[in-house]
Amino acid sequence: MKMAQGMYHYLREAWKKPSKELLKNRLIEWRKGESAVVVEKPLRLDRARALGYKAKKGFVIVRVRVKRGGRTRPRHKHGRKSRKQHIRKILKMSYQWVAEIRAERKFRNLQVLNSYPIGKDGKYYFYEIIMVDPTKPEILSDPNISWIANPKNKRRAQRGLTSAAKKSRGLLSKSPNMKVRPSVRAWERQGK
Repeated sequence: MKMAQGMYHYLREAWKKPSKELLKNRLIEWRKGESAVVVEKPLRLDRARALGYKAKKGFVIVRVRVKRGGRTRPRHKHGRKSRKQHIRKILKMSYQWVAEIRAERKFRNLQVLNSYPIGKDGKYYFYEIIMVDPTKPEILSDPNISWIANPKNKRRAQRGLTSAAKKSRGLLSKSPNMKVRPSVRAWERQGK
């Protein structure tokens, strides 16, 4: 006999294979809008709740659009200068981390808590960023989230302290032999 599943289980299953027609219409609307927009509530409620979102004052959801591709330096065309012939990868950050930084720069009074992808097309990636207002009394009185109001947690995304940033930096494992610990600069950029 199968047990009945909760609402979040079915939400999670629905997002594994989203409806193409519905997603297509949403992507068309998102492309027309601005690159960072505050939305009323999260699209993937199950994912947002798992990452710390609560439907209370102080939590803000921002949808961010990030352009795909164009992350390498263009090939040098003028004259033969061999050190400029190779195409180097400029940006070694994940798109999700870039989206978090852009949201944090636009909404300076908010702190980034976490983020998750909500869609992509041929030109853009779309992410929802969970942001928190550390000045709200509802946040300060909640023992689960009040840590974000501490001054040492300012500009988390720009300092690479969010989950997506740590993954991009290669810091999810704590092996002492990794060339990304304690920092990439300490290993003379061998790690990334």
